[in-house]
Amino acid sequence: MDVRLLLISVLLGLSRAQIDVNECTKASAQSCGECIQAGEKCGWCTDEKFLKQGEQKSTRCDELDALIKKGCSNASIENPRGRVKVDKDQPVTNRTKDGVKLKPDQITQIQPQKLTLDLRSGEAQTFPLKFKRAEDYPIDLYYLMDLSYSMKDDLENVKNLGTHLMKKMQTITSDFRIGFGSFVEKTVMPYISTTPAKLLNPCTSDQNCTSPFSYKNVLSLTEDGSQFNNLVSRQQISGNLDSPEGGFDAIMQVAVCANQIGWRNVTRLLVFSTDAGFHFAGDGKLGGIVLPNDGKCHLQDNMYTMSHYYDYPSIAHLVQKLSENNIQTIFAVTEEFQPVYQELKNLIPKSAVGTLSSDSNNVIDLIIDAYNSLSSEVILENSRLPEGVSISYVSHCKNGVSEKGENGRKCSNISIGDEVTFEVAITAKGCPSNGKSETIKIKPLGFTEEVEIVLNFICECECHKDGIPNSPVCHFGNGTLECGACRCNEGRIGRTCECSKDEVRTEDLDANCRMDNGTDICNNNGDCVCGTCECKKRDNPEERYSGKFCECDNFNCDRSNNKLCGGHGRCECRKCICDANYTGSACDCSLDTSTCLASNKQICNGRGTCECGACKCSDPKFQGPTCEICPTCPGVCTEHKDCVQCRAFGTGDKKDTCEKECGGLNLKIVKKKEDLPQPNDQPYINHCKERDANDCWFFFTYATKEDSTIEVQVAEDLECPSGPDIIPIVAGVVAGIVLIGLALLLIWKLLMIIHDRREFAKFEKEKMNAKWDAGENPIYKSAVTTVVNPKYEGK
Repeated sequence: MDVRLLLISVLLGLSRAQIDVNECTKASAQSCGECIQAGEKCGWCTDEKFLKQGEQKSTRCDELDALIKKGCSNASIENPRGRVKVDKDQPVTNRTKDGVKLKPDQITQIQPQKLTLDLRSGEAQTFPLKFKRAEDYPIDLYYLMDLSYSMKDDLENVKNLGTHLMKKMQTITSDFRIGFGSFVEKTVMPYISTTPAKLLNPCTSDQNCTSPFSYKNVLSLTEDGSQFNNLVSRQQISGNLDSPEGGFDAIMQVAVCANQIGWRNVTRLLVFSTDAGFHFAGDGKLGGIVLPNDGKCHLQDNMYTMSHYYDYPSIAHLVQKLSENNIQTIFAVTEEFQPVYQELKNLIPKSAVGTLSSDSNNVIDLIIDAYNSLSSEVILENSRLPEGVSISYVSHCKNGVSEKGENGRKCSNISIGDEVTFEVAITAKGCPSNGKSETIKIKPLGFTEEVEIVLNFICECECHKDGIPNSPVCHFGNGTLECGACRCNEGRIGRTCECSKDEVRTEDLDANCRMDNGTDICNNNGDCVCGTCECKKRDNPEERYSGKFCECDNFNCDRSNNKLCGGHGRCECRKCICDANYTGSACDCSLDTSTCLASNKQICNGRGTCECGACKCSDPKFQGPTCEICPTCPGVCTEHKDCVQCRAFGTGDKKDTCEKECGGLNLKIVKKKEDLPQPNDQPYINHCKERDANDCWFFFTYATKEDSTIEVQVAEDLECPSGPDIIPIVAGVVAGIVLIGLALLLIWKLLMIIHDRREFAKFEKEKMNAKWDAGENPIYKSAVTTVVNPKYEGK
């Protein structure tokens, strides 16, 4: 029972899916523009004579095949399609071209650079994006360091970082710049002590520390590594009260203060070095700071001046600004805080985490490893999409690896010079409210290059431009004749805008929608709109009502073999219009007589009539699909045996009346049966073999020619059985009897021998088992008498 219910539910689900699949008719579009926004398969018929009486204006909107089937020509169907136009398509390049080193803004790593897309609702426009890592690409690296007291020993190792890192980076790029910045904490309680003495030296009295600060840009990006060493060596440690640091304030300023930091449009790396956690949005309330971070640059004399005014930025805010400014972040943190920053890395795209030793002596190796990890992965991101627009990616990476979905945005393990491709598909659903063009951008995270895409939305059909305002077709100019239909002016209704909403009473309108003064409006199959019936739509888009009063439909005609009009016609106004060669109320009667042809090419074998493609036999003895089967009739051979025998051999039952009864037989005699016509010589031929009174076989053929004449050919030679040879038969019988007798004697003798041997063996066995008792003869008496003296005592 459960299986049946499951099957029924599956079938109902399939039928609903088939019904709901036509989004065109479901949209009830009133104009061509509304129609093409319903779906990519929808078309609009502009033929003014397309609509039948009673059909709604929305009937013009349907799938292309359905419109053609309804009688709309291809030339009258509006079906605009989207397209992709490439406006700028410079090929990807290397750093050097023809031996000349290119400037950073001349290097191209992504192709194409600009496109224009015409989007039709529901139709995806697909284009390829090519990305190639350029060799010797310039790098800007900014080292942002926590200068709280716990980082004192780390500062000593960072003082020579500039020159050492310069040498290491020479193996990656010849164009490298480095900068340095430091941070501690917001300069308000409870993050630092605000007593005058602690503001001058936040450390213990025996330690010489600089005043606390939020963020300081110590050195803008420069190619001079020695200058980096010189300035960093002058830096002093500071201090604060709580463990988390104000690093997020510093990251935000580094990201948005591009001019002060000196960022170029090249690979931008930010190394964030700390041994503590971080404050984020909301923590500023502890110091009475409630204004959210505004994400703007507030550096004066290379110092962040608004730390006491704006709260810490949120993680999402940081992600946005780092992405906007194409900055890739490397978190160099101690092992204790690895889990915290690993989670932060998962929230910030194109970021990496490295374990910093307790004194930062491994910072160079950490930076190199993190850079190689970041640069070997490309991740595409797009700007905010307009409403109703969606985008999808398919990546084609190294070694033939392809991914879809979120993984389709990225490729990993990319080396310098490797080229990867992404397929980007953009789809619009409907049109934006303003109908204007939109621009979106796609770029690889951490790179400054981007692809600009202009989106144009196809919201109206081409015929919309040719609309005729105040057309006389639309009831004396009460509408615009557009794409074959009237678009009524405000306050007008009806298929041709013939009515005003305010002038006509509902009772008057309904009276025009009743057939033969009946009570049903539009036969309950439609709605009365402006005194005219507009027929309802069926769930199945193939079924529809029509007619002035919606009295007609195309699904209530007679059926045959469970098919409407037998599958050989169309249903119009509940009556079948049959295809050629078919007739009947259900078009189930075929006029084709080829199915009635018998093997002799006669219709119904000449013994019946062909009705609806089937034979109706007039002679009750005959039956079968072509009236060729006669169970009680003799065969052709038996029927003509006597005539053939008397004509050819002068024998048989009709030899005395042969000329009278068989004179009309067209007979031809051949010598042997091999000379008779073979089955393939003539299309309709019977081969006959009959026996005469002498038990001889004679052979003949019976053929019906194309002109319906009968021809019989007879073989002159008979096949008569020869008499038996008596002597061999008798000898064989006698020999057989003798042999059988000898065999019987041998069998008897063998059985007797076997029986005797069994009896002898039985005797021998009984003899061996016999026991003989040694008893005395009762008659025998011994001759010796023994007398005993009674007085003898043995002394």
